[in-house]
Amino acid sequence: MQVILLQRVAKLGQMGEVVKVKDGYARNYLLPQGKALRASEANIKSFESRKSQLEAQNLETKKEAEAVAAKLDGQIFVVIRSASESGALYGSVTARDAADAATAAGFTVDRGQIVLDKPIKDLGLHGVTVVLHPEVSAKISMNVARSVEEAELQASGKSIQELAAEAEAAAEMDIQQLFDDLGGAASEE
Repeated sequence: MQVILLQRVAKLGQMGEVVKVKDGYARNYLLPQGKALRASEANIKSFESRKSQLEAQNLETKKEAEAVAAKLDGQIFVVIRSASESGALYGSVTARDAADAATAAGFTVDRGQIVLDKPIKDLGLHGVTVVLHPEVSAKISMNVARSVEEAELQASGKSIQELAAEAEAAAEMDIQQLFDDLGGAASEE
């Protein structure tokens, strides 16, 4: 099916281009979302008459998105989840969780705007992309931890594995100290 794009669509084309797409993609996504029109003679003439209005509207929404991106870029959002001792989550952190964390912090972010490269399934800091406009995106970090204290430690640069290794080393030192004390007491008697 031939459609006229009313806005930039990633991996498809720019506003005003006539592109050929599969029928289902056009019927189920592009047309209902208002991102395209069928490429008929009437629609092409209608688009040409509305083109300057659509470009002005696109420019305005792009400026708004850039302003939000400037505030949002580099933000770190904390998500508290239960996890095993090794740091593997019981479940995963989804785009909805990231959007909820950003919304709780005062930003208006929809889960459809969150792009996760892969599901977040372990504790730590994870980079996430937020697409605010087809031409504007921001990078945020998700700090996934078991508690607020753990999140603060992770934010300071320590990983869960490092903390576990330090705790294990401290326990080994305590046990060694205990045996040294017992050995010293036995030799005194």
